[in-house]
Amino acid sequence: MNSSADKIKDIRVTREKLTVTLADGRVIAVPLALYPTLQNAKPAERKDCQPLGAGYGIEWPKLDYHLSVEGLLNGWPEPASLQIAVAEEA
Repeated sequence: MNSSADKIKDIRVTREKLTVTLADGRVIAVPLALYPTLQNAKPAERKDCQPLGAGYGIEWPKLDYHLSVEGLLNGWPEPASLQIAVAEEA
């Protein structure tokens, strides 16, 4: 169950890192190596993101890619099945 403290306040994406600030001030910073789809995306695709699901997730519309605050907090990497699909498309 998500609490209002887990709502996304700010999202920053660089070539190497995804940083999410939550409503309660916590900052989650994860290496993009955990998310090959984002790591391999073009800079404009990475930066085009927005909160999703009342602020408890992130959406990259151009990539049809989504992450949840829960997954970020738990350190869940991109599933291997998705990584293989990305590698095959490249």
